[in-house]
Amino acid sequence: MNRPGGKVLPVVTMRSLILTLLWVGLIGLGQAAEEKPNIIVVFTDDHGWPDLGSAGIYEDLKTPHLDALAASGVRATHGYVTAPQCVPSRAGLLAGRAQNRFGVESNAESLEGFDAQLTIAERLKKAGYATGQIGKWHLGPTNAIPDHGFDDVYAKNANRPCHANFTLEGESIEMQTVDDGLYHLDACSEAALAFIRRHEEQPFFLYLAYRAPHVPLDAPKKYLDRFPGEMPERRRQALAMISAMDDGVGAIVAELEARQLTEKTLIFFIGDNGAPLKIHKLDAPGGGPGWDGSLNEPMNGEKGMLSEGGIRVPFLVSWPGTIPGEQVYEQPVISLDVAATAVELAGLSVEDGELDGINLVPFLSGEKKGAPHEALTWRWISQAAVREGKWKLLRGGEREYLFDLVADPEEKRNLRQTHPEVADRLRTRLKEWTDELDPPGLATQPMSSTWEDYFDFYLEGKPAAPARQNSSVREEGKVEGWIVRNGEMKEVVDGLRVVPAAEGKAAKAFLVQANFQANGPIAVEAKVRNATGGRIGWQWREQEQKDFPSDQRVVVDLQGSEEWQTIRTEIPSEETVIHFRFLLPPGATEIESVTLVGQEKEPGKGNVSRRSWRFGKK
Repeated sequence: MNRPGGKVLPVVTMRSLILTLLWVGLIGLGQAAEEKPNIIVVFTDDHGWPDLGSAGIYEDLKTPHLDALAASGVRATHGYVTAPQCVPSRAGLLAGRAQNRFGVESNAESLEGFDAQLTIAERLKKAGYATGQIGKWHLGPTNAIPDHGFDDVYAKNANRPCHANFTLEGESIEMQTVDDGLYHLDACSEAALAFIRRHEEQPFFLYLAYRAPHVPLDAPKKYLDRFPGEMPERRRQALAMISAMDDGVGAIVAELEARQLTEKTLIFFIGDNGAPLKIHKLDAPGGGPGWDGSLNEPMNGEKGMLSEGGIRVPFLVSWPGTIPGEQVYEQPVISLDVAATAVELAGLSVEDGELDGINLVPFLSGEKKGAPHEALTWRWISQAAVREGKWKLLRGGEREYLFDLVADPEEKRNLRQTHPEVADRLRTRLKEWTDELDPPGLATQPMSSTWEDYFDFYLEGKPAAPARQNSSVREEGKVEGWIVRNGEMKEVVDGLRVVPAAEGKAAKAFLVQANFQANGPIAVEAKVRNATGGRIGWQWREQEQKDFPSDQRVVVDLQGSEEWQTIRTEIPSEETVIHFRFLLPPGATEIESVTLVGQEKEPGKGNVSRRSWRFGKK
């Protein structure tokens, strides 16, 4: 080989040069791998926007580690999630796409659309990342979590055995049920530390989903004792559970520092939706269904609403050495941005429109100025909303509101009449977006009576109905005309609790209602909770029938969950229905509300047959 100038390069020198080039190349590849940051996403559950000490709103909180995390990076004061409910919020986060695009509108929907998505974990595995899921899943069977790209799983969300494929000592095991005997929040924190130790030598992605401060409120004494004095017991429980998460985050940050991973690790801390207040914030004993003790004020509304109290959440981002600390970031950001950020940092490419978020790092580091998003959009069943700059348009059924969130962050003044041109522009934008969804449209269902009541109270300023006591006629085995068969029925704080008389998967109870009749077809909506899951549905008898025909039933699948789920279906009768059976799945079922809506008896007269029942000692 000739060098410039015509001299021949000695063979030994050539070999040295080749080896040097190869070595430099290998170093470059190693540096490129090292440049991929670890990514940790901590996702909390029913955690109100102001319930962090760094928010400076409530003085009863004790979150020193989360406050330090905020100080090390960014507290986004306008951080949002994609839905005011658990399942769709989690599906959107992990897919990096609006979950309405693939049919996961609410907790009650099929998860087939989510199952077809590439998750953050599946994408990052292609870039050499170790992946882990810890805590609450709520997106299908926990033993199937590895199918969604997570190599390490410790799916603990309650004080009972959980599915896991590694131990808290960091040893790999076959996926199995394990019982660590720990308080579930502490177990999740310990699992996170074990995951970090297992994978400190390679880039990793950890999704840590604490089930807190979601009900059932179950903080042990060691955390409750941190909050003495007079306060609602549900507030004390929420503070204790948030404090337990704070301890866990502190331990994770300390572990990263001990292993010199602090500047190699990007941490997100985000809530999955706002706190459920149930309007009255009743301090009911027992720690079960109801208000979870967390707070949303001064944001308006609560879980289940697209008002700020339902979708604006705690949102912290920390990456020391890359993102400057002590930032309070006021531009709107959303949980969809996590996937887009992670994918870009991992050096992966995606097609235009494949993800709905934005890489936040250039904006949080100061490299880019201005707002990451031109607009943010939401749809949840009968509600839809769009935020563009300071303006937010919110729809609920036939209602529509326009808010200036800079001047009126509490959403108290509807400006739709005074700024119709803004409302028209945002409505057009919102409609164009919702037309892309599955199914398309500004809503997928009419507003239920529950959300009509919530909108009346929070957005119309109407007085709330008094907290309901046990005032209706309550006979043995009978509540407001509903009679239990093959089981026992008891009214609890948030509804009816129905338990089959026998045990086993085949043991099922049902309710009977004969005090309502309507012309079919009849729309049915019921808000229920059942940890076992199974088939749930309706059987009916028409006016001329003396019994319940076996073919007159409609059933749907109910996912086993500790979350409330809204079940909607239709009784497809064309006749007058006079007698109903509400068929329940195995195990204990709690029922908060039931609504039946029939057709007009005389077309054009507007006399639609409608009846709603709301249960519970509220």
